[in-house]
Amino acid sequence: MQEVNSKPEEWIDAELAKQRAAHLERSIHVYESVGGVFTAQGRRWLNFGSNDYLDFARHPRLKKAAALALEQYGTGATSSRLITGTLPPHDALERSIARHKGYPAAVVFGSGYMTNAGVISSLIGRNDHAFADRLIHASVLDAVRLSGARLHRFAHNDPGSLEQTLKRAPSGRRLILTESVFSMDGDEAPLEAIAALAESHEALLMVDEAHAGGVFGPHGAGLVSALNLHTKVTASMGTLSKALGGYGGYTACSERTRQWLINRSRAFIYTTALPPAVMAAALEALRILEETPGLGKTLLARAQRFRERLQGVGLDTLRSSSQIVPVLVRDNASTLRLAGRLKSRGILVGALRPPTVPPDQARLRFSITLAHSDEDLDRAFDAVIDAFNEEGIL
Repeated sequence: MQEVNSKPEEWIDAELAKQRAAHLERSIHVYESVGGVFTAQGRRWLNFGSNDYLDFARHPRLKKAAALALEQYGTGATSSRLITGTLPPHDALERSIARHKGYPAAVVFGSGYMTNAGVISSLIGRNDHAFADRLIHASVLDAVRLSGARLHRFAHNDPGSLEQTLKRAPSGRRLILTESVFSMDGDEAPLEAIAALAESHEALLMVDEAHAGGVFGPHGAGLVSALNLHTKVTASMGTLSKALGGYGGYTACSERTRQWLINRSRAFIYTTALPPAVMAAALEALRILEETPGLGKTLLARAQRFRERLQGVGLDTLRSSSQIVPVLVRDNASTLRLAGRLKSRGILVGALRPPTVPPDQARLRFSITLAHSDEDLDRAFDAVIDAFNEEGIL
């Protein structure tokens, strides 16, 4: 084996050292299972880093649906959607998503990230304007950069700030971007006020519902559906990889917008279609949501009880009102140590630090799932109290 010339890469070592010194270095850890609760290394783990909110990833019906599709179609779609990659499960899933969300049409993409990249860069271009919430997901910001449009930021969940930003912006096509449930703070956007501003300023509106889907709204259809904003929200984006327990992303939209995306979205056109087994699992997940509409309410009630207990001892859970419960720590090193203390107790929780969150906003982020019983949440609460006491914070 020939030795690789490492000199062109030497700058990487210095940059990683800076990351390490600021307690911002990331690393990959291999876990033996998925979901909110699993057994490994002789112990029962509570996993609060999982987005498998409804405990669907290992659901027998989803596994059976995927297995049947795997047997019928094989391991991959083998082509892009516009050549020969659109198979019956792809068509059926897009029709099912549209019905579920209350829209005329839907388009499935390879992931949530690719959905945002594909939709945003198709709706706006170099002479246009994007108006994004200050705490919007990184994939949305990357998509705006890809589009070439000018980016305008408005204060988090502040319609007044959005209105002033819209008034100051030059003319051109306009796209307002927000999440319905924010992934890091767990709070809900004032969608009705934002939708009214989009209408009055003749702006397109795209709502990222990745963390609302499956949990909020009728049959888990999300907050856009719950608030009956279909006619005001141009694109209601969601994922198949969180509450639905699989992989992929989508946007629900008008038939006109669907046709535009099929013809212009590079993230849709120039990639192989998702495997049919993945589509079949998502279809089955939607069927379960329709059959059992109370899953989201049950989850939110468990999360509320856990959040109130944390608040009761003085911990800051920010503006959370969802299944995502952050605990603000601020200091990067302390956040890492707290996550380590919890891991030693069999509890996995994300230690979120900049740039994922703003500077001085490092936190532990608990994703509550239906796999977590009230007893599990009591165990987690006790462990949090012990860890914070050991760290000298409580």
